[in-house]
Amino acid sequence: MSNSEKRQQKIVVIGAGLGGLSAAISLATEGFEVSLLDKNDKIGGKLNVMEKQGFIFDLGPSILTMPHIFRNLFEQAGRKLEDYVEFQTVEPHWRNFFEDGTVFDLSSDPDCMQNELRKLDERSVAEFEQFLAYAKKLGQTSEQGYFAEGLDTFTELLKHYGVINSLMEFDVLRCMDQGVRRFISNPKLVEVLNYFIKYVGSSPYDAPALLNLLPYIQFEYGLWYVKGGMYNLAIGMGKLAEELGVKIQLNSEVIRIDYKYDQASAVQLENGQILSADIIVSNMEVMPTGRKLLEQSEKQLQGLKRFAPSCSGLVMHLGVDRVYHQLAHHNFFYSDHPKQHFNAIFHDNQLSEDPTLYLVAPVKSDPGQAPEGCEIIKVLPHIPHIDPNKPLKHEDYMAFRERVLIKLERMGLTDLTKHIVCEETWTPLDIQANYYSTQGSIYGVVSDRFKNLGFKAPQRDRIIRNLYYVGGSVNPGGGMPMVTLSGQLVRNKILADLN
Repeated sequence: MSNSEKRQQKIVVIGAGLGGLSAAISLATEGFEVSLLDKNDKIGGKLNVMEKQGFIFDLGPSILTMPHIFRNLFEQAGRKLEDYVEFQTVEPHWRNFFEDGTVFDLSSDPDCMQNELRKLDERSVAEFEQFLAYAKKLGQTSEQGYFAEGLDTFTELLKHYGVINSLMEFDVLRCMDQGVRRFISNPKLVEVLNYFIKYVGSSPYDAPALLNLLPYIQFEYGLWYVKGGMYNLAIGMGKLAEELGVKIQLNSEVIRIDYKYDQASAVQLENGQILSADIIVSNMEVMPTGRKLLEQSEKQLQGLKRFAPSCSGLVMHLGVDRVYHQLAHHNFFYSDHPKQHFNAIFHDNQLSEDPTLYLVAPVKSDPGQAPEGCEIIKVLPHIPHIDPNKPLKHEDYMAFRERVLIKLERMGLTDLTKHIVCEETWTPLDIQANYYSTQGSIYGVVSDRFKNLGFKAPQRDRIIRNLYYVGGSVNPGGGMPMVTLSGQLVRNKILADLN
């Protein structure tokens, strides 16, 4: 298809999260006429921001890896990433706190990392190296096919890699925890490596061992922060999209996709506007797109049920009037009962009695995010997604909030509650309302080797030939790099289907 033919093709992208922005940029780079619609008043989707009483809260993702994916997006458009957004490294990667007082860091510096591991025991040094070699093999194998080719199903995986190679190279007979325990004997280090599952909001006891590629990705490509706040990444991508001619419409909620048989023709907006489209890309998750926009029945959606939602979170943004010097930029406060913690979330639909807590203190890298002498404490414990049959009440979430604060104070953040001067806390109900995510999920689709082999939903719609998906509910999955990559991969699929 020539560029003049592409310019005659109208593409509507529903949702301006990072997946939608990436798709709009990638398609506009190819010469298509692209409109990008979002129901909210700003771009970025879950990559959101709020300023309150002098504190700048990044409401969404806090950890950035794989900067080359973002760089490739800009370079394909003939631009330099650095002209739009500036990344800075985070060191240490994160700090690990345990109930017995043990504290050690994950570091990109090999010598420093060895010294930190010796705080656990001497054998952990060699075991960690062996584990990283295993993780590297998983990661590089995935990069060469699953990521690069945009493989969308297990059948495509087998076709690309071969049956024997797929079984051997992806460690398919083990879960993530079992993969870690092949190499690691220290229970604290096992728990730390298991909790890399935070990137995809799943359980290491259910997710396939392939997810042990996550430590490789972090140690290979580093951990990064966006100068001035993570939301600046959305601003930079939005600026590039507009330069490429993408028409961005905010406060424009799509309420229906018009289609007949296997062909979509337009989107209808809440204000009555109808936009015709030759191709539609939905950055809304697959299940809500089916229910809300396509008005499909539960029977029609049955084939997607294996792509169950990931966990949700109680997202606590706290502005405090003191500084906690023991914190790094990223921190984890671990459960003494990790398996019970994960079972509560993923099997019992309960709030964990002893949760593992992820805590971000961005002022460590960016003092301008809070008033002088103050700190931002963002706490994200994973909790169950909304179960319509057994919904948790607001008071349940608030009681859990108190449990989280008590745990942090017990583990060293003295008088934290007394020092809170500003707060913005979101429950799964808020997440669902703001982003239409499935049952308030944060990371899209859960990775479960028995439900879906760790795969997400395909990027091509099962029925409608000119409807595609991006974001955390489709391959390659959740997290800022992966949803951004999904936007680039959907461009490849659209071009292949048109040729």
